[in-house]
Amino acid sequence: MDLTSGNPLWPILNGLPAAYPRLHHDLRCDVAIIGGGITGALVAYRFAREGIHTVLLEAGEIGYASTAATTGLIQYEIDTHLVDLIDRLGADRAVRSYRLCLDAVRGLGALASADDCAWRASRSLYLASRKADGEVLEREYRARRQAGIAVELLDERDIRARFSFSGPAALFSAEAGQVDAYRLTHRLLRRATETGLEIYDRSRVTEYQAKPRGVELGTETGARVRARRVVFATGYETPEFLERTIVRLHSTFALATTPLAHFDGWGEDRCLIWETARPYFYARTTADGRAMIGGGDRPFATAHQRHQLLTRQTSRIAHRFARLFPALDWDVDWRWGGTFGETRDGLPYIGSVRQFPHGYFALGYGGNGITFSYIAANLLLDRFLGRRNPDAELFEFDR
Repeated sequence: MDLTSGNPLWPILNGLPAAYPRLHHDLRCDVAIIGGGITGALVAYRFAREGIHTVLLEAGEIGYASTAATTGLIQYEIDTHLVDLIDRLGADRAVRSYRLCLDAVRGLGALASADDCAWRASRSLYLASRKADGEVLEREYRARRQAGIAVELLDERDIRARFSFSGPAALFSAEAGQVDAYRLTHRLLRRATETGLEIYDRSRVTEYQAKPRGVELGTETGARVRARRVVFATGYETPEFLERTIVRLHSTFALATTPLAHFDGWGEDRCLIWETARPYFYARTTADGRAMIGGGDRPFATAHQRHQLLTRQTSRIAHRFARLFPALDWDVDWRWGGTFGETRDGLPYIGSVRQFPHGYFALGYGGNGITFSYIAANLLLDRFLGRRNPDAELFEFDR
């Protein structure tokens, strides 16, 4: 599946951070990870740093699929409101899910800030798109406060006093962040190789044979990999081989502006901005002074259709950005499209299915997939080591 269109910013800024070999020989390991994006990198880092012999296999180039296209907003908030998740799952499970995401934001900040990955701690503004959404945010505010999450409820006057735009209401969250996920992927993998991780790209896995004590994988290069366990970190390509409908795919679009001389109207700390409308518009800034803007989601049909929609959809989100920040002078430098997926409850799938014995899945679908991937790395490590983790039930396939 072709997951991106246009020219994502991150590979342009970073170039090729590292080159990895193809796999041309047979090998054995404790854990084989399929997928070399940010999810695979987080999982590989956790396993390798634990002293587990880990091999990572990527079909294409490391970090060049969805990871290259992600805009790198790091938030604890998932696409399903906490109040709605409470109705679906009950208060305990819903609050635990949100608090795990909050812990993940902090954990990702520690990982990314330690290795020059353009991490910046920020706050997050969740803006009501319509007057009726203001009432929704009031209920959401109370639920989050009751869950112990630090958040402010802003009214129209508060918003206008802080920004160059207004709205009926907004939630202003204290903890969020932004990152260059492409660079973070390569930095995590580099660190993991210091503790034994083996990485092979352009080595597509074409065969999965369950054995009594593990799995034997076949690759298109002809090599065989025997592993005790396999982790699928295959993202939006997973539905192609998993015999169940677990995600709805969409095409999503983003752009990066020229570097800006100032950020008048964006508030004191250039917070992350997103809105209650679905699909939603969102914006952040970059370390080299650009605005990065996304949205314009459409149901996924074909990659060709996404290519055709690229200019029109990015022009629409550019127009929305211009209305929010009329004092800014900018042009569009880069436009791209990617693939985005959502589950019925907004939560990821982390766990196993009968179809793949000895296999684990780390599928961080949703608006904050990087946050979910951090959670998956910890949960799957516990599972491999036989350590009970009560939070694993939150993200199982049969939930």
